[in-house]
Amino acid sequence: MIRSALAAFCTTLMLSANVSANAINTTDDEIEELKARIEKLESGNEEVDADRGDFVEFGGAARFQYSYENYNSENKNRGGDADFDLFRLDVDGSIDDVIFSAQYRWYQYMNVVHHAWVGYNFDENQQGKIGVTQVPFGILTWASNSYFFSSNFYLGLEDDYDLGLNYTYRGDKNRLDLAFFKNDELGGLDGYVSDRTDSYSYNIVGVRLSGEGIYDAPSVGYSAGETNTVNVRYVHDIALNEVEIELGVSLQAGQLAIENGTDGKNRAAALHGVANYDRWNLKLQLTEYKYDVDGMDAERMVVAAYGFYDTIAAEATSYMANLAYSLPVNIGPISNLTFYNDYSLVTNKSANLEDTFMNVTGVAITSGGLFTYVDFVVAENQPFVGGSMAGDGGVNKRVNINFGYYF
Repeated sequence: MIRSALAAFCTTLMLSANVSANAINTTDDEIEELKARIEKLESGNEEVDADRGDFVEFGGAARFQYSYENYNSENKNRGGDADFDLFRLDVDGSIDDVIFSAQYRWYQYMNVVHHAWVGYNFDENQQGKIGVTQVPFGILTWASNSYFFSSNFYLGLEDDYDLGLNYTYRGDKNRLDLAFFKNDELGGLDGYVSDRTDSYSYNIVGVRLSGEGIYDAPSVGYSAGETNTVNVRYVHDIALNEVEIELGVSLQAGQLAIENGTDGKNRAAALHGVANYDRWNLKLQLTEYKYDVDGMDAERMVVAAYGFYDTIAAEATSYMANLAYSLPVNIGPISNLTFYNDYSLVTNKSANLEDTFMNVTGVAITSGGLFTYVDFVVAENQPFVGGSMAGDGGVNKRVNINFGYYF
């Protein structure tokens, strides 16, 4: 379904532990090495060491999942279901000072490109990329800890990947991202793909008309695609005694191409912060977005990903508050436990759509190359938890265990 069983582990291992015991220090070093390796494999956002010379590395993962869903009577009667999640291949490298990274995923129901780019390190602070890259918006690399991301992911505002140019400057205490995306990773409105629902990222694919079903494909003439989108993101690091804080702002503005020739536009903004203290990690984000279509009072939009269409409000505000604690352990093969609680709220929706909330309480378990999420999800009007962003469901619960081996 959504993401690797390693996202929480990667993001929360940014914690700096001030522990004097030699055994725990050794574990900390091992965890940091694993963090660097896995974040490189999963996101494709790594910086390549120019002194390393030419190299090509291959990696991948195989993941499986168990879920128990209180909103699915057949699933409940079976005592839950176990499924194959995905198989993945990665390639990263550097040849003649050109760096590159790509990842392809095979799900049961679709095959997709996660990312694919080439780039260049201008110096130790500046990097440029071209291709399918992560959109620099909000907290990076991920704004959440759980397997389910935050509700922003289902709005196309977390871990989104599009096709374009990406520039990053990293200083000692700040980072600036500038990006221009010509269209989504599937080629936008006129992309040469047979099914626009076959996508890792959620993309706008149409205008939802009155009377259409929540999960319907866009009506003829009202398919849409994102185009000419500009992103600006800036973060600044602050150290307050033993607390490390990252404060940032993200802006996004672009156009919509509509099948009938109508123009549209989109914009989004976010304020975000990350705080690390000892083994604790706190993530906060406020996000607002809006889609406009010329000559129409468009209040709902069609999005697509993971083999189906869905509906979101054309305008909304989201809040996110996530807390995690990373605990090195020595329990057989298990070296780390990351406990977390992720909370998302989407409100002030256009069309008077009902609010969405999702709370995920869980733990990520690290054991060599095997990584496991154990999540308990409580949500309302949340995709993949018995609902839709359009607000068609009650409060649902899901127990989810996702585990995979990374090589």
